[in-house]
Amino acid sequence: MQASRGDCTRNGSRLISSNSRDERVTFMRILVMGGTLFLGRHIVEAALQRGHDVTIFNRGQQNPSLFPEIERLVGDRDSDLSALAGRQFDAVIDPSAYRPEHVDLVLSALKAPPKHYTFISSISVYRSFPPGTRYDENADTLPGHEGYGALKARTEAAIQSAMPGRVAILRPGLIVGPYDPTGRFTYWIRRVATGGRILAPGRPDRPIQFIDARDVAQWCVQMAESNANAVLNAVGPASTLTMEQFLSRCIEVASSRAQLVWLADQQVLDAGIEGWTELPLWIAESDAEAGGIFLADNSRALRSGLAFSPLARTIQDTLDWTREAGAETASPLLVDALSAPKEHATLARLGAA
Repeated sequence: MQASRGDCTRNGSRLISSNSRDERVTFMRILVMGGTLFLGRHIVEAALQRGHDVTIFNRGQQNPSLFPEIERLVGDRDSDLSALAGRQFDAVIDPSAYRPEHVDLVLSALKAPPKHYTFISSISVYRSFPPGTRYDENADTLPGHEGYGALKARTEAAIQSAMPGRVAILRPGLIVGPYDPTGRFTYWIRRVATGGRILAPGRPDRPIQFIDARDVAQWCVQMAESNANAVLNAVGPASTLTMEQFLSRCIEVASSRAQLVWLADQQVLDAGIEGWTELPLWIAESDAEAGGIFLADNSRALRSGLAFSPLARTIQDTLDWTREAGAETASPLLVDALSAPKEHATLARLGAA
């Protein structure tokens, strides 16, 4: 279904309804790099909802029938950006670049640089996440040009150098919600809905962080509209959310009879269970490099207008999507989550099954 674009006026602004209030935004021509898989898909929907003219650039391989009402440019950001030659846009929103040359190639192909560039980076740019240590946007980033985090950091620098003062860099942690190809958040949604005794890792009152992709998407568009120049941690929620609160809310939303069986970090490690992949949203708090990964400071983001969907809505919408989508489709991003036999065997071995 095509999103409403509001009422266009002669001066190029449009009146939209947002959060129960009328808001006037300036019409923009926005180029979204990607736009048909997960976060990019939500960005396109958010931009259309706010009345903008959206063009997407991708390889045309993922969900090619999405958004038939907008312009689609087909190419490859690694090797063929000819479809961008001579084009001009007010803003570029880029959730997929992870090497400096990705940005260089886009800017070189366009007729002129955009007025604004929003780059979705990652908290993976930070050098480490020591246990018990809260970190903000001034924390040290990874050096060099090897690995995802370091390359994201170099890409940030490339954009800032090319377009000083006209770049918003957003650093999310785990992005969740409908169409998530990684299976991390959806592991817990599916597992709780299945019911039974669930291996729940770590301290029940340990804080966790994630963000609904739709919240990131709305914020990306607002960053472009305001020509924001900032580096911001895009993590949620606004206040502390514990693992127990999250899983309990999942049980409530799914009307599940699941029972949580809490195992200490060391028990999970001794069982040979991998954090973040087999058990998403969990890494041992004692881990020297990543024990504090869920301690990102998002105060700057909150002051910059980042708003969060109710947790129950994120869970419910993700649950509805998983049921509609059925079995998870193959994706190179899909994690190898904890299997039911391994979970049961672990609990049985510890006398908790």
